[in-house]
Amino acid sequence: MATTPWSPNGDNDEKTAPAPLSGAVEEEAVSSSLHRTQTNRGIKSRHSQMIAIGGTIGTGLFVGSGQALAIAGPATLFLAYVIICFFVYGMMTTIMTVGTYLPLEGSSMAAYGSRYVSESLGFAMGYLYWYSFGIIVAYEITAAALVISYWPNNIHIAVWLTIMFLVILGLNLMPVKFYAESEFWFASTKVFMIIGLLLLAFILAVGGGPSGERIGFRYWQDPGAMNEYLVTGAAGRFCGFIYALAFSMFSFLFGPELIILTSGEMRSPRRNLPRAANTFIWRLIIFYILGSLAIGVICRSDAPGLTSGGYGAAASPWTIAIKDAGIHVLDSIINAGIVLSAWSSGNSYLYMSSRSLYSMACDGNAPKIFARTNRWGVPVNAILMSALFGLLSYLNMSSSTSSVFNWFISMTNSSGFISWICSCVIFLRFTKACKAQGITNLPFTSVFQPYAAWACLIFFVILCFLNGFSVFFPGHWSVESFLTSYIGIAAFLVIYFGHRVLRWKEPWAYPSTHVDMVSGMDVIVAMEEEEATEREQLQARGELKGAGPRAWVKKVRHVLV
Repeated sequence: MATTPWSPNGDNDEKTAPAPLSGAVEEEAVSSSLHRTQTNRGIKSRHSQMIAIGGTIGTGLFVGSGQALAIAGPATLFLAYVIICFFVYGMMTTIMTVGTYLPLEGSSMAAYGSRYVSESLGFAMGYLYWYSFGIIVAYEITAAALVISYWPNNIHIAVWLTIMFLVILGLNLMPVKFYAESEFWFASTKVFMIIGLLLLAFILAVGGGPSGERIGFRYWQDPGAMNEYLVTGAAGRFCGFIYALAFSMFSFLFGPELIILTSGEMRSPRRNLPRAANTFIWRLIIFYILGSLAIGVICRSDAPGLTSGGYGAAASPWTIAIKDAGIHVLDSIINAGIVLSAWSSGNSYLYMSSRSLYSMACDGNAPKIFARTNRWGVPVNAILMSALFGLLSYLNMSSSTSSVFNWFISMTNSSGFISWICSCVIFLRFTKACKAQGITNLPFTSVFQPYAAWACLIFFVILCFLNGFSVFFPGHWSVESFLTSYIGIAAFLVIYFGHRVLRWKEPWAYPSTHVDMVSGMDVIVAMEEEEATEREQLQARGELKGAGPRAWVKKVRHVLV
């Protein structure tokens, strides 16, 4: 039977979907949908914007950047961060274009992969997200516990691991508005701390420290702006640049995906998601570009603490610079901020892992028990199941099992690259379906698209294969290092092709005219109309809370006049 494109704006009485439902099947599907307990949209606009700014900022930015500085050098690190930020912003516009069109319950890039490309891609991405986010929870819990060891104490590390784990689990088990509120303040604290560190770096650079010594760009001359890595000469400096690109990506991974995962529990998602995307660019510029520049200015790349395996903040370039400047007490304050950042990041990643499992259950790719929610709309079963990954942190209590933990962590190293590669494919298929079906009223678009998606696709494919490039140099080959660098790719391909074997009759990608672009649109439109009516009623009663510069101007003018 011939088919015609679906239209989100016209009637579809004589148009067909890829797999239309009819009769008893349709009634059963609708009944099942109605009886499934749903999550609540308790994430407000201010929550979404702050989560977008600082939700996934953890130890990678504060501590991990020190290792990249030591190996690559300050100029190389800064150049790598500038290039990475360019492509990460391209990924933000790529993911946001897709995510803002139909921000339904259980939204995730995996769900969009199932909807716009193929079930196999969505299935593989869903499990990639679930185990990667869950393992990173264990990583951040471990990092926070080790950072605490910066202060002398006789408390066993298991105590700190347990406290961190229980607090993160407790916050996620509460109604989503409490998670959102906690992340709002966690992220706000991280923002203020980073801004304070940038101001401190400027003061130290111009000679405002206790010694009055002007640092300037001295460390770019001695020990040098670009370090050699693996080999000597220009090739060695280029290897250092590649290392900085691949290693520093850990600080950026999964930020855009977090915003999409929150959209299913966000109020007015098609209005608030673009706002969150617009604040993301400032996160990249202020935190990462200026932050990497500041680190290279105030901290020597050959500082012993960067690579000596010191605990917590002792390995942070910020703390090393503070100690060298002779500023007392501030190092402990920064250490506390790093603990808070790891705690917050673990909180966000457990949320992401549980919502990924919930999303898969909603799509039928995981047991339906994980789609159940309590009376507050919290998917408790999905949270408890995902929280089991956090128990991996206890592997670090013994040197004999810590290597096992490192193997789990290595599975997530390439997960971010794979996620963004797949997201680019989803975007390209989504835009092709929009063009084929005449859909132009997208809530979010970017002047950089689709060029940014193609550029990101090529860039992250290359970077994914360069992730463990050092093992291919003479004298650096190691089977263990090779596997730890690329096992994540193998895991994803096994899941993807395993599902393809089970669904071998399905196409590799849906035809553009057969992609379902309308199911659920009525829910989104009805929700937006209801929220618009509520805002009009509040405005008529004078109860609508103003926010932003324009509202403050009106308030000040009212007081003065």
